[in-house]
Amino acid sequence: MLRSLSPWFARPLSIVGVCMLLTLLLTLPVAQARNGKPPYVTLEGFAVLPADTFAPGPPSGFAIQGANGRTPPFTNQPVQGFSAILRKWNGNYLVMSDNGFGSKANSPDYRLRWYEVKPDFSRGTVDVVGYTELSDPDRLIPFPIINEHTDRVLTGADFDLESFRLAPDGTFWFGEEFGPYLLHTDINGRLLSPPIPTPYPAVLTPFARGQAFIQAPEHPDFRNLPDHDARRAAANLPGSRGFEGMAINPAGTRLYPMLEGALFDDPVRTRLLIQEFDLATKQYTGNYWFYPMSDPGHAIGELTAINDHELLVIERDSKEGREAAFKRIYQIDLRLIDADRTLQKTLLVDLLSITDKRGLTREEPGAVGLGSRFTFPFVTIEAVYPVNRRTLIVVNDNNYPFSSGRRPGIAPDDNEFILLRLPEPLNLKRS
Repeated sequence: MLRSLSPWFARPLSIVGVCMLLTLLLTLPVAQARNGKPPYVTLEGFAVLPADTFAPGPPSGFAIQGANGRTPPFTNQPVQGFSAILRKWNGNYLVMSDNGFGSKANSPDYRLRWYEVKPDFSRGTVDVVGYTELSDPDRLIPFPIINEHTDRVLTGADFDLESFRLAPDGTFWFGEEFGPYLLHTDINGRLLSPPIPTPYPAVLTPFARGQAFIQAPEHPDFRNLPDHDARRAAANLPGSRGFEGMAINPAGTRLYPMLEGALFDDPVRTRLLIQEFDLATKQYTGNYWFYPMSDPGHAIGELTAINDHELLVIERDSKEGREAAFKRIYQIDLRLIDADRTLQKTLLVDLLSITDKRGLTREEPGAVGLGSRFTFPFVTIEAVYPVNRRTLIVVNDNNYPFSSGRRPGIAPDDNEFILLRLPEPLNLKRS
């Protein structure tokens, strides 16, 4: 057989030659990413929490219209909209729901929670173990909330939670979009301090519209303005462009919240601000970076730390189903920046180009992205966590009952949990 190959391969390889060949093979995925070709990523696990999964709680959905064959109001609380995921000590996962049904106006009856779930990748199922609700019994929030005079459980009309991290002291930190704010709770979801506002570096002062902090139109300071146009004119950040992702370093001493959009007046529409927050002093340190989006129409879904300086970013377009064209996970390094503090990024996973060589999914009529060429064709993908050096778990935000990317026009999206095997190991460090 060797004679049928090229003369180079027909010769016995020296030790040096073998090392060179191995180096070439190991660096091929990186070279592919740099050349714009997606790395070879395989599907190693697939589990589904059905869209129509509900948990105890008051009726919800009174302010929304029906979609995808589902008619509100719902008898209790839908388990949906996962915007962050954490590994629990017992092997289960904690998944955090966002504000509920997509806006401040339509989510006053959706309770802010994180759920404990147990994926079983051998059966392809996900069980809901329990949940924890956020609340403010000590009245630390300096503005009125929906449940102001009752149990003071927080709702999707109070905050839009999008990111979620566990600190070494057992407390939780949340990044949210309406402020944007940082929120701090104990293990039972009880708020421990008032919402922390978002400063900005001096370089963004010309685009801050005279405000002392970064503020979205939904910010409570603007609640008494006459209409949305007035609130938008007062704000310096577009709506739904607050803290979409937030990393914590392995030692648990720093948070890295990341905006989903540029300030209204910033001419560089593709740069997204990442800042550093010190957990000991509970103050921003002044360090900042800019993540470069590939297109101003894109959004980010998550920011997750691998080690002290390398992080993962989900970047996506706003399309779903067969129209989905850009759903990716990039790797960034806080040490690698340009003169204006813009980060470099390397493609790690193309979520529209995954190989299901184990046959974990099957093609079906009307479905998108199932089978040997597996894709994650959802409008919002907002949770990623490194399980180990070669494996990521990724979860979609199904926007129940609105999104229908997997089976367009047939059914609302399920909450899908996937395990992805990377072609190269991450330099993973845990505390």
